[in-house]
Amino acid sequence: MNIKRLGRPAVVAVAAALVLSSCAANEGTAPAGDAPTETATALSGTLNAAGASSQGSAQETWTASFQTANPDVTINYDPTGSGAGRESFFAGGAAFAGSDSYLKDEELAGEFAMCAPGTTAVDLPVYISPIAVIFNIEGVTELNLDATTLAQIFKGDITVWNDPAIVALNPDATLPATNITAVHRSDDSGTTKNFADYLNQVAPDVWTEKPADTFPFQTGEGAQGTSGVVSAVTTGVGTIGYADASRAGDLGVAKIKVGDEFVQYTAEAAAAVVAESPMVEGRAANDLAISLNRKTTDPTHYPLVLVSYAIVCTDYADAKVGELVKSYVGFMASDEGQKEAAASAGAAPLSAELQTKVADVIASIK
Repeated sequence: MNIKRLGRPAVVAVAAALVLSSCAANEGTAPAGDAPTETATALSGTLNAAGASSQGSAQETWTASFQTANPDVTINYDPTGSGAGRESFFAGGAAFAGSDSYLKDEELAGEFAMCAPGTTAVDLPVYISPIAVIFNIEGVTELNLDATTLAQIFKGDITVWNDPAIVALNPDATLPATNITAVHRSDDSGTTKNFADYLNQVAPDVWTEKPADTFPFQTGEGAQGTSGVVSAVTTGVGTIGYADASRAGDLGVAKIKVGDEFVQYTAEAAAAVVAESPMVEGRAANDLAISLNRKTTDPTHYPLVLVSYAIVCTDYADAKVGELVKSYVGFMASDEGQKEAAASAGAAPLSAELQTKVADVIASIK
């Protein structure tokens, strides 16, 4: 198992001692988007990365495949959450960060310890997944929610399961008079930011707070990481939470209202929203941050979706670090890597157009 719960000081210490070596077996290296092969390159060393826990299942698969093809490489991905991953990357404790939210303008204007002086970092989408609204309510197996009601639940305005607003959306269900425990992320989380962005776009009169990695209200119950939210919902009574769909397990999953229908998540429905969303304005051409449009009324779409990024340097201070990042992140975004994430985590593969854009940027990493 190479997904490790390292403390941030430990990550920084390990990364400070990062030693990478590579040699061309055939006088060249594989293209960035290709799956890694020992005949194309011979890599060795340790690569430390940290960030989004949503990527956890996919990272387990990617790590295993990459290390099988490159047995002298060790990949350590620490799923501490998007916020902690970005901080570790800024400080030089991670060679790249996994993040469910792209870099803010003020973050882009800062310095990145791993990057060559005078250069910056970019956001590369590598993982697309629905966010599941998970619940555990005795006697209830199906649940319909619209954005307004969901926002009221997590804001603390609706506090019992048989509230008239929930009953109206679920006329065939027997909803108990149980208190609602709404479980949110206690750590800075890109999943929280995506969840809040959906509510802010679709139910702005209720969810008035600007989307951020930090949950904005002093309500409900906080839990650390995706696994913490899933555990709290599983073991609690009358609980509801939000998590990457790959971690929903056997919990109940609510349908959300899109247009006039209640929609169950699928990878394809989530990918459709991403495909129709524009890039964030004002960014460099090689920064592929996506501005998700969640206001669709098309029931073939699932707007409660996250795009998770690999945040990488365009030019690494240590070229050997850059070479290993280029190879590993290139594998994550490749056809093979995307298929493996789909199989292991139910992720939606990048579209052909987006995959080409990502591969072009990865090919330029130094």
